[in-house]
Parts: sequence; C-alpha cells; structure tokens
Amino acid sequence: MNDTTMDQARWRALADHDVAAVTALADRVHPGLPERPEVFRNRIGLFADGAIVLDTGAAIVGYGVAHPIERLSPPPLDTILDRLEPSADAFYIHDVVVAPERRGRGEARQGIDRLLGIAARFPVTTLISVYRTGPFWARFGFAAIDDTAIGAKLAAYGPDAIYMQRDNRL
Repeated sequence: MNDTTMDQARWRALADHDVAAVTALADRVHPGLPERPEVFRNRIGLFADGAIVLDTGAAIVGYGVAHPIERLSPPPLDTILDRLEPSADAFYIHDVVVAPERRGRGEARQGIDRLLGIAARFPVTTLISVYRTGPFWARFGFAAIDDTAIGAKLAAYGPDAIYMQRDNRL
C-alpha cells in the first residue's frame, strides 16, 4: 500500500464481506474485549445504519457500531441480540475504532459525526468509555453517568469503564 492510498479513506456502510477485517481490527485494538464475527453480522442485520467502516479502498482501517437501546441497558459484550427493543429511548455507540496508525487525521470525528447524525432521532446517546477515553468523548458532549444500576454491567469492560451520556436535544 502506498502513501497516497493510506491518505484516502472514507466512511461507508459495513457489509458482510467486511466482517473479517473488522473483527481482526477489533481484536488488535481491543484484545481484552473480544467479540465474535457473528456479533458484527448481527448488528448489520438489526440496525445497518449504525454499522460503518473506514475504507481506504485497499483496507478497512476503522469501524463503528451503534444502535438503539433502552437507556441504561447496554447489551453485554459479545452478545447476539434477537431484536432491538421497541421502547428504545437512547442511541448506543457500542464502538468506534480507527487503526492506531491512522489516528490524528480527524477520521474518528467523521465517523462519530455520522453516528451522531443518526442519534439525533433519540433524546440521548450513550456509550461505555474504555481505556480512559472519557476526555475524548467529552469533546463530543458526553458526560459520565454515575448510576448504580449500570455499575455491574460495566465490569466486563474493565476497571476504567465509564458509562457516558450525551443529551441530543442541546
């Protein structure tokens, strides 16, 4: 891959043929938070609008997965969902990843902005911040939510996991 190819990337819909590349990137970036390829396929089927990839044309160098949930009820890590809750009152950003070698180019912001455009249909957007990324997410208007009901659900995400919420009406 030449430098010109590496500089050109665009966010697009995640397709089934991208799942192996997305899983490999997820495994590289989140080695302690594994998810099976079936989880990515499941999210494409349930809410395709929230499944995106950053594609250089030669490689998948980022991805995002998001979907509606009931507030304070994020699904457990590596879980296949039967359906989305009809009473969903929040948009949940499950993950946004840009390959480490691509960071600093503003590409994560582009993907997040795309997801936040979809999130505008809901009163709030939520996420679980890992690896001390709370300050990064705060730049997008997210703030930590201290709720004992969510505490146990964060355990699988590690000791630094923080549940964060953004008011979409502001």
